[in-house]
Amino acid sequence: MLERADIAGDDHEDLPSKSVFGATYELKPPQTPPPPGFKLDAPNQSDGLVFLRHLAPKSYPLCVFDPQYRGVLDKQKYGNEGKRQKGRALLEQMSETVIRQFIEAIDAALLPQGHLFLWIDKFHLCSGTDHWFTGTNFERVDLMVWNKNRIGMGYRTRRTSEFCLILQKRPIRAKGVWHKHNIPDVMDEKIDRKKTHAKPVGLQAKLIEAVTQPGDTVLDPAAGSYSVLEACQTTGRHFLGCDLR
Repeated sequence: MLERADIAGDDHEDLPSKSVFGATYELKPPQTPPPPGFKLDAPNQSDGLVFLRHLAPKSYPLCVFDPQYRGVLDKQKYGNEGKRQKGRALLEQMSETVIRQFIEAIDAALLPQGHLFLWIDKFHLCSGTDHWFTGTNFERVDLMVWNKNRIGMGYRTRRTSEFCLILQKRPIRAKGVWHKHNIPDVMDEKIDRKKTHAKPVGLQAKLIEAVTQPGDTVLDPAAGSYSVLEACQTTGRHFLGCDLR
């Protein structure tokens, strides 16, 4: 369930008039060096689970996670994917069990009240992801829609969007933690189609700015095209992440 505070606005007169917004940012991440063998602000080649399990616990304000979903390829076999999607299918896929292991490790690495931005597609949005979070400290607090401004696959309606599920580690609180209040929940952004499994740099930069301060470190254990690294570079945040390749 999304937070009641997240639906407050001018068209909800029945809600309390006191503002849910805050101009300050109150999370204070500790100064934590990267684990041995990993560099800040640079690509690192590693298994994401190995990376996460070497991080200091309760030390980071944000993780962005973009899994390579096995479920989509198993259940949506179109047979006409074209060169780009065939290349995507060759990438190592994550089973439901592996995704759950990633989320548990992210839970351990994040500060209380830290955030997880989890990229999901329509299949997982509709079929549900509750089982990924059972027993963790995460709660869903919002949802971001990315309009890719190009038409994709689909048996019926054609895919033009992807979704970023916004989760917070308990205790749940927006004021003093989320400090950028002009982000619409649907954003348009085109990306280079030659980049396999790429995500929008501008959209991610805005979300990163909402829950971190300049100089904070953002985690990405499945970095892919390293769009999160680019977003960190544009916002003055540190990047710490890796990919298998």
